[in-house]
Amino acid sequence: MENTYLNFNHSIGTNFWHLEWCPKYRYKIFRKEKNKNFCIIALYEAAKRYEIEFKTLNVQEDHLHAVASHLHAVASLPKGMSDVKAVNLLKGFTSFLLFRLVSNFRKRYPKGYLWSQGYFSATVGFSDLEKTIDYVNNQDAHHCLVSN
Repeated sequence: MENTYLNFNHSIGTNFWHLEWCPKYRYKIFRKEKNKNFCIIALYEAAKRYEIEFKTLNVQEDHLHAVASHLHAVASLPKGMSDVKAVNLLKGFTSFLLFRLVSNFRKRYPKGYLWSQGYFSATVGFSDLEKTIDYVNNQDAHHCLVSN
């Protein structure tokens, strides 16, 4: 992957983040491939709308002990956008789309809150970018969901 800085009018730099969050009540809503694909589509639509660029994206079904459904992403955020703002925009727009695409989600979440309140975020520099992308792409092996 080419390490390039973004040029702006009066500044230069990068804004890479490792983001992770899970559905409310940690329901395994992405067990069905159809739901997982709808989530990926919704995330890319949200990213396009808010000028967020995903370097990689991985939607997981659950942890080893069926603890949580969750997603991981490495994203480049626009200049001036904080991780809090990016996660709120992504969560809000994806839940808006997913409730319209998958009618059963409304039964599971009658109050209309698809995602849990919490999330994980960490900045990623050029030196850790490849390592973080590998970590996100290899979540199945990381959580022992696929035998090697």
